[in-house]
Amino acid sequence: MNRTRFLTLAMLAASLAGCNQTQQVAPPAPPPAVGVQLAQMKGVTPSYDFVGRIKAVNTVQLRARVEGFLEKVLFTEGQHVKTADLLYQIEKTQYQAAVDQANANLAAAEAQELNAQLQFNRSSDLVKTQTVSQATLDQNRANLESAKASVLQNKAALAIAQENLGYTDIATPIDGRIGLTTYTQGNLVNSASGVLATIVSDDPIYVEFPVSMRQIADITAAHKQDAGGPISIKVLIKLANRQEYAHPGVWNYIGNQVDQQTDTLLVRATLPNPERQLVDGAFVTVEVKESEEQPRLVIPRSALQLDQAGIYVLVVNKEHKVETKRVTTGEAVNTEIAIASGLEAGDQVIVDGVQKVRPGQVVEATVIPAGAGAER
Repeated sequence: MNRTRFLTLAMLAASLAGCNQTQQVAPPAPPPAVGVQLAQMKGVTPSYDFVGRIKAVNTVQLRARVEGFLEKVLFTEGQHVKTADLLYQIEKTQYQAAVDQANANLAAAEAQELNAQLQFNRSSDLVKTQTVSQATLDQNRANLESAKASVLQNKAALAIAQENLGYTDIATPIDGRIGLTTYTQGNLVNSASGVLATIVSDDPIYVEFPVSMRQIADITAAHKQDAGGPISIKVLIKLANRQEYAHPGVWNYIGNQVDQQTDTLLVRATLPNPERQLVDGAFVTVEVKESEEQPRLVIPRSALQLDQAGIYVLVVNKEHKVETKRVTTGEAVNTEIAIASGLEAGDQVIVDGVQKVRPGQVVEATVIPAGAGAER
């Protein structure tokens, strides 16, 4: 009897425990909440970024063309110089003496020419009366021509002497900034001494950068211009500290040979440089903008995902389910990016809570206003 009572109590306890378990089953969890923004059409000014190098319009290497000791160095290293400013003076004594000697030789040759002319004129009159022979006349004619040649020869020697004297003064042929001097006062210099100093012009100044053939085709097509001709496109640059340079430039040259390794052409733009911020040889970031806005489908850049297959975004479809869409991107504009293919206007792109969901999952989407911050 005790055994029967024990079994009855055990069955009753199991029944009660089953009832409690049924009552404690939790309700289904609500769908995860995500933030979405709508893909929308916007006016975008297409732009392209490149790495460029600043290059001086003119670069001049000063050299000595005659030999002598440097008497004066007339500039401060690093200063700005103007065209025709005197920079170096080489001792002049021997070159001035050569000019004086050439002048004297020319005067003597001109005197001989005058005497030969008089003799020829006199013999020309006398040969008519047969006072002098034809042979004497011919000899005087030859003497006159020789005297004239001597005058020409001495004029050439004088010109060379004067030119060499002029080479003792070394002036700048351009406006620009001069660098370090290789030789100081008192040193012997000549044509084999190499570069005395280098001057680079700095206003205006060039920026050169490589552009792919595909990008050049897009840009020239947008402007309806020939790739080989001048293209009036605004060019902006950013300095090494990421600050935007205040003066825009103009794209004015496209190279005529493609780099076989990179499939790029060298492009050059001219920039004003009144404050001399841009220095020859410096690296900068170049931004090329088109002049007119173009309609583009844009989404926040934070929505982009990347895997081995490429770039994709997660969207919420009409059934409130997460869906993967592969996209092709275009121009980036601040925090947004243009989508060339893969999306349509009005698609709900997930920008907040991306890590909490997976494709095919039902979610509760909340539209975040465009421009508002979103956390992934």
